Amino acid sequence: MDELNKLGELLYGPGEAMQGTEMSVEDAIEFVQERYPSRPFCLVRDWIWIDLELPDRLIQEVQNDQQQPVLLYAHNVVHDYAERFPAPGSYVRTTLLVSFSEGFIFQTRNTVYVLLGTGKRKRAKPEVLRGLF
Repeated sequence: MDELNKLGELLYGPGEAMQGTEMSVEDAIEFVQERYPSRPFCLVRDWIWIDLELPDRLIQEVQNDQQQPVLLYAHNVVHDYAERFPAPGSYVRTTLLVSFSEGFIFQTRNTVYVLLGTGKRKRAKPEVLRGLF
């Protein structure tokens, strides 16, 4: 399978179901503003949790940098506090995961992402993701 087909499968194919929050957009905004008052945040739907398939050496490097070999792709930005994406309806691909909490808070170094509704969990090699950058 060529890289384009692999990317299409990653973005639109089946995956393991993961549950985010069922909060309303308004409640999610209030929640994240109370918990993370100084952080930019983004509410997303139709998201994919991507576990990167990396050699052990690279996993260790990522972890030594206080990150995890995971990133998020969301087909639908519902709200972006920093107005970086023309929401609603834009897509976003994050940088690496720093922490995951509450079952729906995905934090990178720069942004707190609130995972709304059901998403998918998948695995991918970094070369497949090149089409997202």
